Amino acid sequence: MAGGPRWDRRRVLRTGAAAFGGAGAGWSASALVANGSAAAAPPDGPTRVVGPSAGAETVPVVGTHQPGVDTAPQAHLALVGWNLRPGAGAVGLTRMMRLLSDDAARLATGTAALADTEPELAAHPARLTVTFGFGPRVLRELVPAPRRPRLDELPAFDRDRLDPRWGQSDVVAQICCDDPTTLAHARRMLVKDARTFAEVHWIQSGFRTARGTVPDGTTMRNLMGQVDGTVNLAPAEPDFDGLVWAAGDPAFAGGTFLVVRRIRMQLDKWDRVDRVGREVVVGRRLDTGAPLTGKQEFDEPDFAATDRFGFPVIDPASHIARARSDDRRERFLRRAYSYAEPDPARSTGEDNGLVFLAFAADPARQFVPIQRRLDELDRLNEWVVAIGSAVYAIPPAAPQGGYVGQQLLEGTSTTGTTSDTTGEKSPS
Repeated sequence: MAGGPRWDRRRVLRTGAAAFGGAGAGWSASALVANGSAAAAPPDGPTRVVGPSAGAETVPVVGTHQPGVDTAPQAHLALVGWNLRPGAGAVGLTRMMRLLSDDAARLATGTAALADTEPELAAHPARLTVTFGFGPRVLRELVPAPRRPRLDELPAFDRDRLDPRWGQSDVVAQICCDDPTTLAHARRMLVKDARTFAEVHWIQSGFRTARGTVPDGTTMRNLMGQVDGTVNLAPAEPDFDGLVWAAGDPAFAGGTFLVVRRIRMQLDKWDRVDRVGREVVVGRRLDTGAPLTGKQEFDEPDFAATDRFGFPVIDPASHIARARSDDRRERFLRRAYSYAEPDPARSTGEDNGLVFLAFAADPARQFVPIQRRLDELDRLNEWVVAIGSAVYAIPPAAPQGGYVGQQLLEGTSTTGTTSDTTGEKSPS
């Protein structure tokens, strides 16, 4: 009506709420809270979500193993490689690991580190895990021979095009989390507290499908569109412990070994391959991840099957054919993460690929034979190349009141499953 009051959506909502009266409005807000949806907010204020959130989830240390190995992979990765500063020695490494172990134990529970100037950023752990490891030089020079686990550097592979900037470091921290803000904060805290003793050699960031996008347990897809990691060890398998956790030396009981391979994908060349060609190269269907001889992702490939012309349905040079082994000892646990980073030096303007992480009780027996076969012949080699490579010994979890690596550096036996939370902090 001309000259009448003007009504907008906000005024209608306010008037409607008032019409219910105090009791009705109160009941409505209580119902929303009870259902875990939202609490009442002042007019024009934000809606507040209540109830448990994924950000509150934590990953406790269980048994003698560090978290982040058999943990279900989180959505985000920051892999930090440090080189010890000259003169740091065993004393410097010990101090550094005390500080970092303390930081990791606190941050994983949503507790700020002791010298944290932004404690609010630590409040949502979102399944944060930090997994530490030592490179071959640290083992050779700083770990006494009686307690030193054997870790050989990987042999040379002909097709590798390794860039020294992504090469071996002395210490590594695999930081994984479902929230990128929490991850960035944890990474910053660890880098800051290690600065006195070591300098960063590289940081490799990666990602998987965000949690909640697909059902838990769904095999990831890499940036080439392929289902990646179908044949992987699962903690429920009877062979898991023997293939992942190292046995023998009591100082390393509950530990494992990590292989890091940075694999660049040439996606501009991959774009020129049609869908049929892509499936032939890998040996699996793009839509389901099933082998070309099957219908479902986890169907067993039939490498003897032939088409009507007598040719193998799965090319013997395909990726799955070359990676497959009849030796069940040639298996390992993989935790791969995609990466996509700006790179003005490349014609595409970016660098894409995979941060390939493999955990094994014996990399020389489990990982190297498979990599040799792929190096010799793999149709996928035309579009992928390794540009970084490193190996690490992943010690068992910190003993009660101690730090990760203490069993190796000091010979302290594992007597508990939690890290000390009262350690010293490095000078700022």
